Amino acid sequence: MRTDELADSIRARIHRGELGPSDQLTPERELAAELGVSRQVVREALSGLSTEGYLEARRGVHGGWFVTELAVPFAAWITRSLADLNGIVDVRLALECQAVRFAASRRTEADLERMIAAVKELDNAEEDPKRYRHADLAFHGAVALAAKSPRLWSAIESARGELFEPAEELWADHRHLESKAFHEEILAAIGSQDPELAVSAMTRHIETTRGELIALRRRRNTA
Repeated sequence: MRTDELADSIRARIHRGELGPSDQLTPERELAAELGVSRQVVREALSGLSTEGYLEARRGVHGGWFVTELAVPFAAWITRSLADLNGIVDVRLALECQAVRFAASRRTEADLERMIAAVKELDNAEEDPKRYRHADLAFHGAVALAAKSPRLWSAIESARGELFEPAEELWADHRHLESKAFHEEILAAIGSQDPELAVSAMTRHIETTRGELIALRRRRNTA
């Protein structure tokens, strides 16, 4: 794995929400051993992400590499062209709508139980952005498992790695409550095995995200 590939992988994990503000990364030595690369490759990748504003190094007994508050990289990401932003959302829309269509037709009771547990966790995480972020990941992961299509999930993960909306942004004006409502609609549609209703709910969910990002882009570009 090259330096740029490792940096891309970590950046995508942050974009997807697998890593968020104040989360600590695996120590350099362990990360190098896990990936089978030199510590120099790891150090260069992390340093590059630090320059971009994604990571910061902390010294001391509890030091290491930590995810920043992400204000700087998000400010840079959101200023991309409108065509590029729409293109990223379009890909996610196409992939995730197909995933919920499959999930509604193919889900098992075990799949449904995983989704229910994730939505309950969203309820319990209303005051905790980090906990909400992990519950959101769990829900989308459960939908992917229910779709019974590993290749489709791989494509969705790639698309989610390009789309960047830190969970903490949702707390700015309580948009996470609307997001949670969409998750509940998607769950209900999959539970009743209604593919068209599931696609409708997912479409509105992602189109709402598109609208939020475009509005944020407009505000940042006119500030």
